[in-house]
Formats: sequence, structure tokens, C-alpha cells
Amino acid sequence: MPLTLHLGADDLTRCRFAISPLCQTHEALRMLRRPARHGYHRAWLRRLGRTLDGIDLSLLWLFVPRPGGYTPDFLGAPPDEPHPSLDDELARMRATDPALARAEMARSLACTPGLAESPQGRAALDDPAGTVRRLADLTELAWHALLARDWPRHRAVLEADIAHRSRQAADGGLDALLGALHPGIDWSGHTLTLRMYGDLADAQRADGRGVLLMPSVFVWPDVVSGFARPWQPTVIYPALGMGRLHTAPRPSETLARLLGHQRAAVLVGLDTPASTTELAHRQGLAPSTVSAHLAALREAGLLASRRQGHYVLYARTALGDALVAAN
Repeated sequence: MPLTLHLGADDLTRCRFAISPLCQTHEALRMLRRPARHGYHRAWLRRLGRTLDGIDLSLLWLFVPRPGGYTPDFLGAPPDEPHPSLDDELARMRATDPALARAEMARSLACTPGLAESPQGRAALDDPAGTVRRLADLTELAWHALLARDWPRHRAVLEADIAHRSRQAADGGLDALLGALHPGIDWSGHTLTLRMYGDLADAQRADGRGVLLMPSVFVWPDVVSGFARPWQPTVIYPALGMGRLHTAPRPSETLARLLGHQRAAVLVGLDTPASTTELAHRQGLAPSTVSAHLAALREAGLLASRRQGHYVLYARTALGDALVAAN
């Protein structure tokens, strides 16, 4: 049987989104353990090169098992607010109850026969508080090695996904939102079904706190849901636009002749809403140059802009979509 979340009235009114740099860091680490999933991120991996060399992540790898294993939920606990900072999330991680941490670590180690009895496994379980601190320190190192440089670009993709799905909910209600999260998720009769999971006895259940929805650029092609209590029921799903995160689509020659190559590239690159900073990184242009192109495209009715948090996001209008599609 697949994993099911039966949402009551309180759950439906408390569904929310969040962006978690801590969660993204651990999803990036999980992705590195799954070479078959590198396709969307090959350019990023090539640029990283040997960034992780010299960093001993063996303790983290102990709890980031290969497919089919369980990663302790406290490594990426559901955030309490929509846009937590990494520092706040690491502080919360370091404050994890040692008894809870030990239980989750023991469950993770049990996924690999003999690992709990190994010297590393025994040392981790004998001192859960110390292990949590060391895991938090290693996570911070992994963040700086893997994500800190690109975080504005990643965050813009995640914010654009949330903006798109919020519009879905505004236009079609929660049915439109929850029914379109991912092909592996079904929504019917107030029940969210994750077909990629088996329904375990200790799986988290909707209990009136709602479901936390978190887009991720690394989780593809899966959907992830934590199992252990006391965490809020959470669904981590692939973000829209993640496939273009590290590559810039090229405009046709016709469109480039019409608008100019740079301006056409900016227009074509807005398949999902993006900020000036993200577009500048993606196109390899100065932010001032991108800003000028965005202003011209907006004046021509090809783009619209709106504020999202600390950023102004730009998106193509129907006219802009039609122009790109025609060329």
C-alpha cells in the first residue's frame, strides 16, 4: 500500500510552503550518492570540481544511505517559518533532543546490515549529543562547499516554483495545487497519496497541523516525505525550472535578429519567473545590462514583474510566451 495522508479541515487550512537551505544541503548530498540523478546538475558538478576534497564527510555519509535507506529527519527538520536562514536551522539542529537523535540515527544505521555495530556506528550512538554537533558542523561545511555560492540562483528557482503554485491555488483552489505537484502524487477525496512510498506503521500522519510543501532542485525524480514523529507531515517535490538552473536556453536566430541576441536570450530564459540577479548569473551578463533588457521587454508588454519576498521576479506575459513559441 502507498503512503497516504488524509487531510482534515484543519490540515487543509494550514498547508504551507517553505524554503529550507538546510534541507537543500542534505538533498544535494543525497543526490551525490545517486549518480544516475546527476543529469540535471552535470554543469554544476563540473564547476564544483574537487571542492569537497579535503573535507572528511564520512560521518555524514554514514547517515545519508544509498537508495532505499532512511536519513534521520533531524538532519533536515521541517522549518517553522517560510524562509529560515541556514544559521537558524543549524541552531535548531544542534538543539535536537539526544534521545530523538539517537532513535533516528539507529533507524538509519539499521538500513545497512552491520553498520550499527561498526566502530563508527557505535561511537555515533554512544554519544548522540556530540554526534549531532559534529553532523551540524559538517553540514555547515557542506553548505559552503556545495551551495553557498549558487544559493541566490537556487532560491530564485524555489521562490518561482512557490509563486507559480500559489497562483494555481488562487485560480483553482487546493485541488489545482495538490493535484499537480508531481506525477507520483495523487490527490482525491481529501487524501494525498505518495505512490513511491510504502505505508509504514510509524509513518507520520496528518494531525491538524497541515502539510508542509517544500520544492527542491535536487530531489528529482522522486518525492520525499519524512516518516518519523514528531515532525510536521512534509512533502519535498522537484521544483519547476530546476532543469534550466545551470544552463541558459538559446533563442532562435529569428528571435535574436528581432530583439537582439542578449535581449532575446533574457526573454527565452524566463520559462519560469526569475530575478535580475538570477538572470545575470544564468546569462553571464552584468546585472545592470539585464535590468535594462528587462525594462525594455516589460515596456513592450512581453514581461510583467511582481515582488516576492526580497526580490522582484519577472515573468513572460501571454504575448511574450506567444513570441517565444512562434520562434
